[in-house]
Amino acid sequence: MPFESINPSQFPKPIAPYSAGTKAGNIVYVSGTLALGEGGSVLHPGDAAAQTRHVLETIRTTLEAAGATLADVAFNHIFLADWADYPAMNAVYAEFFPGAKPARYCIQCGLVKPGLLVEIASVAHLG
Repeated sequence: MPFESINPSQFPKPIAPYSAGTKAGNIVYVSGTLALGEGGSVLHPGDAAAQTRHVLETIRTTLEAAGATLADVAFNHIFLADWADYPAMNAVYAEFFPGAKPARYCIQCGLVKPGLLVEIASVAHLG
């Protein structure tokens, strides 16, 4: 099945060869999203809540470019650099998913750049 790349024009150029999202049929896949600015600079260093907010706002923008919303998200993959940031991430996450909650998992792992605390990838279903 062919897919459509989703790359909102307001986003900085990706730091690797990937699309912000792809749409295949009625499914939208959003790449692992980080709090990165122009040139790959880390945004909100040391602040897991602010990074989570940036990540989820970026995911929302990618979904909207594909014709979806956060309410269409069925699954989230969450990666934390440190378990100590779990409560801060969860507090912001709950603001973005106030209704039915998507399935998810959360693991602790190293992220692509020092200073990054949260990464989230999403899968949404349309219609």
